[in-house]
Amino acid sequence: MSDPDKNKPPIELKVEYKRLNTFFADYTKNISRGSSFIATKNPLAIETEFVFVLGVPLLDEPLRLNGKVAWVTGVDEASKANPAGMGIEFLYADDAERQAIQDRVEDLMKEQLGPRLAKRLLG
Repeated sequence: MSDPDKNKPPIELKVEYKRLNTFFADYTKNISRGSSFIATKNPLAIETEFVFVLGVPLLDEPLRLNGKVAWVTGVDEASKANPAGMGIEFLYADDAERQAIQDRVEDLMKEQLGPRLAKRLLG
């Protein structure tokens, strides 16, 4: 008996960044640490896996990151300090994949902000 979910196309969550500075801020605060938060009143179920597609200015192709929903805050339990949404954990095939994405973003930051500022932002 085959798994019917195995043949389903992956869910894609798309984010189109219009400004590099917004992407850089999100990257340094969230993505580089291996997780992110998406504010939504309709979160996916915990453990749902998907592809996070990030359109970034100056990159020829969007960044594609595999992720899964790690936790959810529902509308009924949300507050101003803890809004409704879902916590995302990024999943990498291996360290080489993680490093390739990190290098691509860091090279873009260095080109656009200069090496000193990029290093400061990245910690």
